[in-house]
Amino acid sequence: MKTVHLPALLVLLALAALAAMSGCSQALKEGVGVAFGAKGTYMPIEPLPSDALGGYQRFELGPIADGIGGKIPPEFLSLLTAEFGKELGDAKIANEPAGKTLILRGTIIHYETASTLGFALGPLEEVICLSELVDKDTGKALARANCLGRTTERVNAGTRKKAEGLAKAFVKWIESGYPKEQRRKAGG
Repeated sequence: MKTVHLPALLVLLALAALAAMSGCSQALKEGVGVAFGAKGTYMPIEPLPSDALGGYQRFELGPIADGIGGKIPPEFLSLLTAEFGKELGDAKIANEPAGKTLILRGTIIHYETASTLGFALGPLEEVICLSELVDKDTGKALARANCLGRTTERVNAGTRKKAEGLAKAFVKWIESGYPKEQRRKAGG
């Protein structure tokens, strides 16, 4: 009869539990990914003064240039335009058909798709746009930031989801400079 050492058995049980939990956590992460989609964030370079956008009634997506030599998929910019419209429609800020207009323009400086190895280890896809908020009448840039769209779940991989994440980043940045007292109520 073989003797089993209790410490070795406990280590094996702990490793088995950890392996099982990592599979469950990945499934949970993928489920959250389905519910919330891609992520978007921004990192200010020249910060937007607080409440600086209160006088604007309209927000437009201006030209977004390919600054990485044609490496972005051809459909990306049209998907970005559509996603920006959706995100702006869901935002709690004014977006009237006419009025003082702010343009968001920029240059894509990084576009990454997940490799096969990346999908095995935990997919990461991202796009970074060096962006400016510009007054349409004067052409004056009010602020600059790197806006980033990122996907970290397999269910969110692909060009459309990166466009969604970047659009979320753009709108979050705009909302950060929009006065809280002027924001619409949810559903309004």
